Formats: sequence, structure tokens, C-alpha cells
Amino acid sequence: MELFEKKIKIQGNKSAPLADRMRPRNIEEVVGQRHLLGAGKFVTRLIEKKGLLSLILWGPPGAGKTTLANIIANAVGVNFASFSAVLSGVKDIRAVIDAAKDELRQRNQRTILFVDEIHRFNKAQQDAFLHYVEDGTITLIGATTENPSFEVNSPLLSRCKVLVLEQLTEEDIKVIIKRAVEDKERGLGNLNISPDENAMNFLAEYSQGDARTALNGLEASVMITRPDEDGIRKITLEVAQEAVQKMALLYDKGGEEHYNVISAFIKSMRGSDPDAAVYWLARMLEAGEDPLFIVRRMVIFASEDVGNADPNALPLAIAVKDAVDFVGMPEGWIPLAHGATYLASAPKSNASYMAYLEALEDIKKKGALPVPLHIRNAPTVLMKKLGYGKGYKYPHNYAGSKVEQDYLPDALKGRKYYKKKG
Repeated sequence: MELFEKKIKIQGNKSAPLADRMRPRNIEEVVGQRHLLGAGKFVTRLIEKKGLLSLILWGPPGAGKTTLANIIANAVGVNFASFSAVLSGVKDIRAVIDAAKDELRQRNQRTILFVDEIHRFNKAQQDAFLHYVEDGTITLIGATTENPSFEVNSPLLSRCKVLVLEQLTEEDIKVIIKRAVEDKERGLGNLNISPDENAMNFLAEYSQGDARTALNGLEASVMITRPDEDGIRKITLEVAQEAVQKMALLYDKGGEEHYNVISAFIKSMRGSDPDAAVYWLARMLEAGEDPLFIVRRMVIFASEDVGNADPNALPLAIAVKDAVDFVGMPEGWIPLAHGATYLASAPKSNASYMAYLEALEDIKKKGALPVPLHIRNAPTVLMKKLGYGKGYKYPHNYAGSKVEQDYLPDALKGRKYYKKKG
């Protein structure tokens, strides 16, 4: 996985949620935050000068914190890395820092590190950034919905400028909705959508200043609306209300139910229950879940839980990913349902998964054990004299291209990691 991207992908592909596809690509496309982005304002000046400054972006959900970080990184033209404090730990921080050091040393390239929900990091995790912010290894942009005075360590906070983002107004939200309806490149402009004023007002009010919530509601409204005889999808107040009710089936504000439902989906496939698997799949899609998030979990599942019990499972999961990417939504549910029921019905084996974990445990306990001499490569005369490759049995010279010999380090002779099932 690439830690850095030279060009930030602000615009998603056609299968990405509408809210991701409609992220502003530059300052001109941003709605609201004129106190930061207007002519002569701080962020505008920063971008014009291509300056690098560690920032804390403080504002309510959906105000545009992630978008603003992306725009700054794109405009400045440096390496960019991001992760969420909810899903990452000190190990992830170290990996990013090491990669940033390499970029600076080898290519003289600076790195912007975006940390979403930085307030969720504890003191030790926040302290891990401090030295590298000070020495210029990284430029930190942290995003938080909580008062940074209380949630960000004072030493780190003192090295960052705090920018306060304001909640979007209902008029701002309606501008964003209108843009998504009309945009033929990234939005819904090719679907001939006609939202009435009451629906627009409802979505704007319901979102409470959160652009993502409003766009998710709009997208859900479109998904449950069939074109009339003239090919027009009319989004009424009743349609919008029904759509947000369906969204509430899955998501709560804190996001816990999001993880509960994906867990239920995976466990249903693991338990070989295709009926439950397709139910939880439908729950997620009806609520506006990113289909690529779902299919990534299916690809992992195909290796972790099906494994060699059905070697076709992994290529099928990859094929589902490609199909969803190619077809897009709303029809993407068809290959997703195909894949989910296949994986749920497939025989199961976690032998490869467990084999790796057991091998890793031995590595942690015993360290880097020496490679046996007979399976070492011997490209030089000296190596041959030292016994490298001596006694190696070439399997293809034996019946069935198989011969008994030791391949593990001496200290692990006879160790069995891969315990094939069935």
C-alpha cells in the first residue's frame, strides 16, 4: 500500500458515494468558510505562497475539514499521507514517519500528514508526532470536532495554528445539493433528477450543517425513486423523508452501528449463512454504505476464511470488486449479492491465515534464525567452500517432483504451521 500520493484523489470514481465524488477540488468550489478562504484570507494566502504550516482544523462534522486538508496538500504539491485516529496506532505513526524521512532524505520531498479525529489519540500517541513536527520531517494537519485546548497536548498545540471552521448554513447545504443534482461529471446530472423545494429544505434542515449527511440523503432519495414516464426522477418531501429513515437503519452519529453491521455481515458469511449475509448486505447498501468498503472486506474474507478450501473464492471476490467498479451503483448490488452468497456458501478454511500468525509468533520469539546452509544460494566460489548449497536436493530430479528435506531453520525443524483442513 502506498503511504504517499503525489496527487490527492479528491474526486472519487463512479462507484464511490456521492459525498466523496462531490468533494471540492479547489478553493473556488468550497461552499462556506469565507473567513478562511475568501480573498486575502489566511488559507488563501497560505496556498498562494505554497506555504507549509502545521494546522489544527476544528469544526463540526461535515464542515469540510478533510476537504480543506486535501486542497492544501494538492495546492502545495508535496507528499500526502492520512489516517484516522480511530483506526490507527503508534505503529502506524512510526511507519508514516519512517516513510516521510526517506522521502525527505532521498528526494528532498516534504510530507503533509493528515490525522482525522486527532483528539482520539492519547497523550503518548500525540507525543509521537512532536519531534517530527519540530524537525520538519512532517507538516501536521489534524482535524477535530472537539475543542483542541482540551483534547490536543499543549506542546503539540503550540506548534500548530488552529483554524476554526464554521457550521454550514441551510443555504450552504442547498447550494451543495443543487450542485450535485446538476453536475454531470461527478454528480447526478445524467439521471434527470428534479427535487422539489420542500425536499431540498428538508434535506438541508435534516443535515444540521453536515454536507455529507445531506448528500447521502440525496443519493438515497435517488436510489429509491424510479423515473416517471418522461424519464424524470421526482424527489418529493415524502421521498426524502423515506430515504433518511432508511439511512437510519444502519448509521448512528457515533458510527458504532456501522461497525456492528459490517461485523454481522462477515460473521454471517463465516457461519455459512447466505441468507443472513445477503440481508446484512442489503442493510448496508440501503443505508448508503460505500460498496467498495464492503467488497474490500469480501476480498479479505475470501483469503482469511475460505482460503484453500475453495481457491476460486479469492479471484471471484476480486472479480466482484472489478464488476462493482465497472458497473457502479445502483446496479452494483447485483455482483455484490452474487459474491456474498458465494462466499457464504463456500467451504471454509483459515489454515493459511493461522499458519502465517503462528510463523510470525515464532519469529517474534526466536528472532531471525539462520537459513540452513543447504538451501542457501551459492553464487561465488567462497560461498561454495563455506558449504552454501551443499546437499541440496533438486525436487524435479525426483519422482513426483518431491523429495524429503528440511527447509526450516534448524531450531524449527519439524514445525507445522499450515494445518490443512479436510
